[in-house]
Amino acid sequence: MPWLRYPVAAMRVLITGAAGFVGRHLAAHLLARGEDQVWGLTRPEPSDRHLDPAVRTVPADLTDRARVTAAVREVRPEAVYHLAAQSSVARSLEDPLSTLINNIGGQVNLLESVAECGVDTRILVVGSSDEYGPTPPEQLPIDESCELRPVSAYAVSKVTQDLLGHQYFATHRMQIVRVRPFGHTGPGQVDTFVAAAFARQIAESEAGLRDAVIRVGYLDGERDFTDVRDVVRGYRLLLELGTAGEVYNLGSGQPRPIREVLDGLLAHATRHLEVQTDPALMRPSEVPIQYADYSKLHAATGWRPEIPFEQTLADLLEDWRHRVRAAT
Repeated sequence: MPWLRYPVAAMRVLITGAAGFVGRHLAAHLLARGEDQVWGLTRPEPSDRHLDPAVRTVPADLTDRARVTAAVREVRPEAVYHLAAQSSVARSLEDPLSTLINNIGGQVNLLESVAECGVDTRILVVGSSDEYGPTPPEQLPIDESCELRPVSAYAVSKVTQDLLGHQYFATHRMQIVRVRPFGHTGPGQVDTFVAAAFARQIAESEAGLRDAVIRVGYLDGERDFTDVRDVVRGYRLLLELGTAGEVYNLGSGQPRPIREVLDGLLAHATRHLEVQTDPALMRPSEVPIQYADYSKLHAATGWRPEIPFEQTLADLLEDWRHRVRAAT
């Protein structure tokens, strides 16, 4: 099997968006293995306070081509995990142009800079399951051949990043692997995402900082949730073992109602909480059900999710309790 291959050489690794939710977990995962020299591309303003001190940071705004080129020349990475993006769907609906410029322009600057650097670099371009949009029931679970039907500016930006990755592979022969991760959560996630939004409200209610009410949006949709720590392990395996030019889904393969996520978090709450629907939290376009066929990823790398979802929810809530206590 191809996933039984063992990569032997340590690499100079660059993570864009290293100070973000997934970036911090990826950096921790790579450092724990002790095989790679890890660099983090972060925004010029102070944003790396949560990064492990062993991560060597280099500041650059991806929309600043000259600074990105200078950063890439400084690091001369042999591997790049491109995680940086404006990832809020809600923000992309409010200001679509800035999301498109940030996500698409930033990736073009990064790929052009790597091409100029002259290092034989493996690159993982991170897309999103939002690229698929609403999927007919007969096409579930979603595999990589499913039609892309984006319904937000964020999703359009990720489709474009995905296709740019293929274009640079095809026209520049760059060693680019693409991944479309489905929903992921875990400790450290910000509350613009549904599970973390629930967890924050529960933690604040337990601390007496808000009423004993959880405000929710659309609960009837079913999503594919994976622990972020499993996701970053999948990213590392894909960068090492994935085939350049190919795209891979990454998800648990199990649909979970959003209501189940809420109930799982409420089961850990230390006080009774009322649930109220807030129309302001509803999106104009909701996808009823979405979950991954990750068999292509498994065949290439041997990856499968390992962390039980109940542990993910417990760890997420405990992390928010810690953050709420630290802020008071």
